[in-house]
Amino acid sequence: MARDAGFRTTLPVSGRRVLVVGGGSTALGRIAALRDAGAEITVIAPEVVQSVQDLAERGLLRWDSRAYDTADVSDHDLVVPATGDPGLDARVAGDAQAFGRWCTVPDAVPGPGSDTGSDTDATRPRAGGGSVTLVGGGPGDPGLITVAGLEAVRTADVVVTDRLAPLGVLHGLDVEVIDVGKIPRGRSTPQEAINRILVEHARAGRRVVRLKGGDSFVFGRGGEEMEACTAAGIPVVVVPGVTSAIAGPALAGIPVTHRGLTQGFTVVSGHVPPGDPRSTVDWGALARTGTDIVLLMAVATLPAITQTFVAEGLDPATPAVTIADAALPTQRVVRGDVATIASRVAEAGIGAPAVTIVGRVAGFAPSV
Repeated sequence: MARDAGFRTTLPVSGRRVLVVGGGSTALGRIAALRDAGAEITVIAPEVVQSVQDLAERGLLRWDSRAYDTADVSDHDLVVPATGDPGLDARVAGDAQAFGRWCTVPDAVPGPGSDTGSDTDATRPRAGGGSVTLVGGGPGDPGLITVAGLEAVRTADVVVTDRLAPLGVLHGLDVEVIDVGKIPRGRSTPQEAINRILVEHARAGRRVVRLKGGDSFVFGRGGEEMEACTAAGIPVVVVPGVTSAIAGPALAGIPVTHRGLTQGFTVVSGHVPPGDPRSTVDWGALARTGTDIVLLMAVATLPAITQTFVAEGLDPATPAVTIADAALPTQRVVRGDVATIASRVAEAGIGAPAVTIVGRVAGFAPSV
């Protein structure tokens, strides 16, 4: 057996076959910690939260949508009981022992983040009322969340999290986790429902952390959440995060500004393409700014965007780079130019999340 809070650092899980039994909020932090450590993860659970489903759809783990069976433990190096049901978790641990497999043991009885919904101190109202802290978690690696953001998560009663947040920081915490991840063209929690969750838990006297990837105010709808909480009379604290618009290129060795190459950069959302009536971007003017262009949420629309750039006068040979899964073990970098980057991204099978940077710095190579 291995203590649950320590397996990420004390057991060599990189490349190992790890079975996680359970796919609810109880399992979320453990799954993320295993992913960050490079484990080959199989999740067995009839249902999973949205962030776990997203990891499965991105090929970062295997999800077997069914009930647990004793024989499941035999083909794995490490077994992680994480159903939130003490009886079932104990059964899984016992089966692991019987098969001679390493198995983590929860450090405490399931808390408010478990699927059983136990009532513990974290769910009870606190004197002085509740609050909401909007935490930008950075590009995804738990090591890149700020000190203030990590402290907020560790002292929270409730964490309302997104699929791109650094979910590994949740591992080992006795906190209620509510997954409201939005899967592109898939399961999604409406923003109005998220706002309501924040307000309701804060009104119940709890310390609520809204944990996002990147920065809450850079295409993260943090402003809307602040408005909703303020209108309800809920105190709000903002902890900025490292936006992927800068972190993604940096992690690929690309500075978004560099003397002699550019005097600025422009960050835009590619959620809707040029010509779409919902788009408010002047793509032609953007192509002529002379600054580097950072595109977020633009995997599906990259062909239309790059074609528009060329049509509006941007040199087709302008360097371009796409960085997928920045800061994670699965990070991938695809290089090209404005004329070829969209096709190369498609050929590489790149999916969201990804950042594309267009401009002279995309061809940056440090001198030696």
